[in-house]
Amino acid sequence: MATDTGETPSSPSQPPSYTIGQPRHFYLAVDRLPFKMETLVDLLGVVGRRSGLPMVLCCSSRDELDAVCSTVSSLPYISLSSLYSDLAESDRAQILENFRHAVVKWNQSAVGDEDEEGLKSHMVVVTDACLPIVSSESPLPARILINYELPAKKEIYMRRMAACLASDGIVINMVVGGEVVTLKSIEEASNLIIAEMPIQVSEIL
Repeated sequence: MATDTGETPSSPSQPPSYTIGQPRHFYLAVDRLPFKMETLVDLLGVVGRRSGLPMVLCCSSRDELDAVCSTVSSLPYISLSSLYSDLAESDRAQILENFRHAVVKWNQSAVGDEDEEGLKSHMVVVTDACLPIVSSESPLPARILINYELPAKKEIYMRRMAACLASDGIVINMVVGGEVVTLKSIEEASNLIIAEMPIQVSEIL
């Protein structure tokens, strides 16, 4: 994984403390934008191999959604779906239902390890414009929420969490260069602790 080159949002000398049942927030620093997709593939090569793991990846634009789906669709250990503006309502409802079913199966398994050999992890890729509407749709209680594109505002960050994250889930923010400043601003405005991803990603799962 790439290492951070700028100011870190939270001090590495003071490991973050979390309450049981509380979401955990991490950032994954990417040296330069051209390496971002490669870094995502590396990340999914670890977390995406967890049998049946329910994940949501958030993008800010349709172009980024298409690029992510084009790359991730080639990974044999991930079952991929996407939510976008011109998706038929019946297809959207089916994707949401399938994901919630995957969450139930994950929660019923002991620790989500390879208890069902060959079972793929489940990923839904979604833009901000197509997030589940909490007032009229049930949220997607993903175990892992990946912010492939860091939102510029705290409100969007919190909305993604409300729509796409289990109460004890994990948020992984992919951060490029100067976005560390934006991440720190979100961290302070939201009263969150966003720690650097450990080298051994399996430590947080």
